[in-house]
Amino acid sequence: MLRVLKTADGAICLDITGKKNGRGAYLCKREECLKKARRNKGLERSFKMSIPEEVYRTLEEEFAALEKEFEKLESE
Repeated sequence: MLRVLKTADGAICLDITGKKNGRGAYLCKREECLKKARRNKGLERSFKMSIPEEVYRTLEEEFAALEKEFEKLESE
């Protein structure tokens, strides 16, 4: 599971360590989970705020990079 974090100043980011301060919402490690959360507005409900398109694009890029890294580690 990966933690998507809303910081005290309202920024949304990916928290790989799971230890950063802020309100978190957990998603599975696959990019499809982020897409599903986007479709059903799961993150917006969890954080009680509207999430800009730009933030979703950034999260998608981070998820894609992490997914490749996980696949690489699993194949070793």
